[in-house]
Amino acid sequence: MKRELNIEALRNYCISKPFVTEEFPFDEVTLVFKVAGKMFALIPLDESRQIISLKCDPERAIELREQYPAIKAAYHMNKKHWNMIEINGSVNSELVYGLVDHSYGLIFNALPKRTRDQLLLDK
Repeated sequence: MKRELNIEALRNYCISKPFVTEEFPFDEVTLVFKVAGKMFALIPLDESRQIISLKCDPERAIELREQYPAIKAAYHMNKKHWNMIEINGSVNSELVYGLVDHSYGLIFNALPKRTRDQLLLDK
């Protein structure tokens, strides 16, 4: 079954992940999703900007940009291992949801063991 691919659906998916918080740290139009204070996704709330920015491992970030024209480097993050994905129907919804999972997993698994254990205890 194909999942809906729009900003609200992606927002709900990000916030449904365990231990995720959403904030407005930059401005009042960009939602930032974090795990234990570490960012894994950004979504602009401006309806005209149908994009999501996601953390990615270095090799995969480059491969994705080469393979999919809708995926670009997120230079606005000033970090080369973030990808910006245009959500305009040119990219498969399952790919985007998989990339959200990948980004979340990178951040969660990079947390110190003590932090991960504490999150699990607090749950």
